[in-house]
Amino acid sequence: MRSIIRHIRQSLSLKLSFSILLMTVPVFIVSLGILFVQSRRHIRQEAVEHATSALNTSVQRVRRYLNTVETATDATEWLVLESMHPDSLLSFSNRVVLLNANVNGCSITTEPYLFPQYGKYFSAYSVREGDSITTVREKEYEYFDKVWYKTPKELKEACWVDPFNDYNEGTLSASGMIASYCKPLYGKEGQFMGVISTDLSLQRLADAIAAEKPYRNAYFVMLGADGHYFVHPDSTKLVTQTIFTDMDARRHADIIALGHEMTAGHHGAMMVDVHGKPCLVCYGRVTGTKWSLALVCPDSDILYNYYQLSNLIAILIIIGLILITWFCRRIVAHSIRPLNRLVEQSQRLASGQYDEMIKTTSRQDAVGRLQNSFALMQDSLNQHIGDIQKMHEETEKRNEELQRASLLAEESDRQKTVFIQNMTHQIRTPLNIIMGFAQILRDNVTDLPVGEIRKMADMVEHNAMTLNRMVLMLYDSSDSGVSDEMNSQKYESVSCNEIARDSIANISLHFPDFSVHFETRIPDSLSINTSRLYLMRSLREILYNSAKYSDGQHISLCVSATESVVRFVFEDTGPGIDANYINEMFVPFTKVNDLSEGLGLGLPLSKRHIINLGGNLILDTEYHEGCRFIVELPLHT
Repeated sequence: MRSIIRHIRQSLSLKLSFSILLMTVPVFIVSLGILFVQSRRHIRQEAVEHATSALNTSVQRVRRYLNTVETATDATEWLVLESMHPDSLLSFSNRVVLLNANVNGCSITTEPYLFPQYGKYFSAYSVREGDSITTVREKEYEYFDKVWYKTPKELKEACWVDPFNDYNEGTLSASGMIASYCKPLYGKEGQFMGVISTDLSLQRLADAIAAEKPYRNAYFVMLGADGHYFVHPDSTKLVTQTIFTDMDARRHADIIALGHEMTAGHHGAMMVDVHGKPCLVCYGRVTGTKWSLALVCPDSDILYNYYQLSNLIAILIIIGLILITWFCRRIVAHSIRPLNRLVEQSQRLASGQYDEMIKTTSRQDAVGRLQNSFALMQDSLNQHIGDIQKMHEETEKRNEELQRASLLAEESDRQKTVFIQNMTHQIRTPLNIIMGFAQILRDNVTDLPVGEIRKMADMVEHNAMTLNRMVLMLYDSSDSGVSDEMNSQKYESVSCNEIARDSIANISLHFPDFSVHFETRIPDSLSINTSRLYLMRSLREILYNSAKYSDGQHISLCVSATESVVRFVFEDTGPGIDANYINEMFVPFTKVNDLSEGLGLGLPLSKRHIINLGGNLILDTEYHEGCRFIVELPLHT
């Protein structure tokens, strides 16, 4: 702090700048304060008008929904009274739901024993379930005490009842909460005959209410006559809680006052603290009901643009004051600018900052000669530092190259060790089997039954074939194998179905119990010009993997063709290939488990052979029952 004060005392430009700021800042603050207070009051008034308009729009939208239900019910009343028959009531109930998309259900319920043939109870009920409408005579249950039946009977007039859950065990019910418009039915002699009740889904009503919000975080709340929530963003409060639930008269006096205003059916607007956040609440009665609708608008949303504008003006004020200070300093320091700049640049040089170059000048006085001398000194220093930096970069580059070479050598040595261990493990097992059976045959050939000798011979042959397969794959993966492969491939006309069947027969030598479901969608005459040897090897390796790693029971090979390619699709059921291993499965000598059977060459060599034949080997990652490999080869070459 002392250094800042000392710097200000030594700088004439800073002194003048601070003097101007001390005169202008109070004027700015007072003017903007008055402007902000008036703007805030005006924005709040506009927010009340905007929210009230949005509330009235939502009330009218709700009223249109209610009018639709009321009109449909009133229009059906005289039809019911004219034709009071069980079948007719079922038809009228269905007709109300069918002709009115906003209606969720309709019930026509009668007094006890109105239809003696059906006993004490008769209720025709239709409910909308998706795109279908179900109409039934409900099973017997005590509906006379239900609010939708009892209320219009007691009032002797049509009315809307508060939303309720329509679930009744053993009867047809609407899903979710519903609000019902209930109209009593009176005969020609004035006797009470029953109730026609038309349902409106509370969810549909809530969607209609929330269709338009004036602010991003605004939301609607609907209360019943006793303050119960019927529409609220927190679904846990619906029906089970009122606006007065858990409200302390001292801490939540504003919410309690709002609840009394809404349940009394009043219209208005007031500021309420909701969960610690001030909110503007506009409320009003839904005409024709005892429900009250409120729009809750967070104060932070109302004043969002106001706060943004305040921040912008504050930034502009700070920038303006900085510019005034800067211009004052520039004017005062103009006469001594060369020396000040030279002092600053020399200080940067002393601290090791050589990036900004000191410019030469044409001035012939002492200041000019001093500036040119500093410029020459800086140029010499920069050349020397550049040489040192270049040497340092070359040294770092060589060290990095040596480090990479060392890592490659270590990785190569590790891979060589792993490969030798894997080869030893893979070859030792079949060799031990061959040597063991050979010794048994040599020492006990006369004592063994012919069947046992044949089994031993088969085992020797199987392991010899396994060794031969590994040797062939090692040869194919070597550099000489690649060269011979490219030079010795002979293309011929190969039948797609025939080579598929031959591959299945060939792999059966390794797995006698192996079963493949073969399907072809092409004629046996369809052939392609390719290398029979390498295509056979590729198909055989894929089948070999399916037999070894799947359940061995649900393996299939399907041959199909398009206008340009022929496809061999292999499917099996089993554990499949781990998603983390998919990107590495075509890399030679790569296995999920280094100690597992195999050299890690089957799939890589198959893919290489297929690519050399002009096609591709693909793993279908959308198949999750096991593995699905697709071999695609050009149909015409």
